[in-house]
Amino acid sequence: MNERAALWLAAAEAVEAGRAAAFATVARKRGSLPMASDAKMLVTADGGRWGTVGGGCTEADVTAQALATLETGKPEFVKHTLNADLIGDLALSCGGTVELFVEPLVGPKELARLCRAVGQAIERRLPATVATALAWPNGPSKLAEVGGERWAVGAGERLLSSARPRPTVLARARPAHRHTAAFVDEEAEAFIEPIRRLPRLTVFGAGHVGAELAQLAARAGFYVIVVDDRDEFANRERLPAANEIVVEDFRGVLDRLVFDEDDYVIAATRGHSFDAYIIERTVGSGAGYVGMLGSKRKRAVIWRALEAAGVDPKALKRVRSPIGVDIGADTPAEIAVSVVAELVRLRRLGAPPASSARSSRRR
Repeated sequence: MNERAALWLAAAEAVEAGRAAAFATVARKRGSLPMASDAKMLVTADGGRWGTVGGGCTEADVTAQALATLETGKPEFVKHTLNADLIGDLALSCGGTVELFVEPLVGPKELARLCRAVGQAIERRLPATVATALAWPNGPSKLAEVGGERWAVGAGERLLSSARPRPTVLARARPAHRHTAAFVDEEAEAFIEPIRRLPRLTVFGAGHVGAELAQLAARAGFYVIVVDDRDEFANRERLPAANEIVVEDFRGVLDRLVFDEDDYVIAATRGHSFDAYIIERTVGSGAGYVGMLGSKRKRAVIWRALEAAGVDPKALKRVRSPIGVDIGADTPAEIAVSVVAELVRLRRLGAPPASSARSSRRR
């Protein structure tokens, strides 16, 4: 299960069970800080914790501040600054300021239903928007929207009427990040969390590297589909982290799948002919990333065959092969690290690095 989905589902369980719990979410972030722009954490008074807002002493302080809202019953913003004075005499260059929105998970059972709806939306790759009122004069006020359905807590129904994630607002809120981060909508007096659907990675081939890719990519926040025509390789025992396992001929799967900009496709099968067919079928798709595992020599052989079959050489230029960041990777696990690093770079920064012949030479 995706870690962000698990966080929301754990919040639902805490509310239902009456466990004292609180959220801490990054609202504004400036400078070089050890947390993601969309970082979120759930903590419970009995020591439970899901997610992270950076770790270390900062996270310990934020945990205490989040749990302190259980006493007041109201949300608030807290600010933390990381600089040389706080990190010791190592003269590190990182530093900056982060503001977090901390809120208690208190109130009616509707809050549990809202949290569960958001968690399930993340699991199903559905975009969602969560709005939380900045002031709670009469208790919690929160609203989640998934598709055309809404889940409201208190007076939350009004929150998204004007608090829409407008492009201009989002651009000001996160100029250097491709993902939509949370922000404050002053007009609506609400804290808005736009949740985009998970990027999807489809790995064709459940061999040694394919299995390692599935495990690591799922941990890195991708919705992972593994496709192979051999059930002795494509099964839940070997691929525990995959969201979907498809045991079927590659051709049949490609007839059904439609790839969008947030799709990542990797050909990592056991044979050149299979990889060639997958590239031929996906090179003209809408997928944001198409890559093939293997060496430069393998690429040259397959590219010649594809061009002879009528595939546009210009279209083939968008295919990444070899794939992976150059870390001198050799084992299946090392290759998976290098490849997932490339995928994360594209997802976060929008530009893949130069590929490496050594980082993906095995199947």
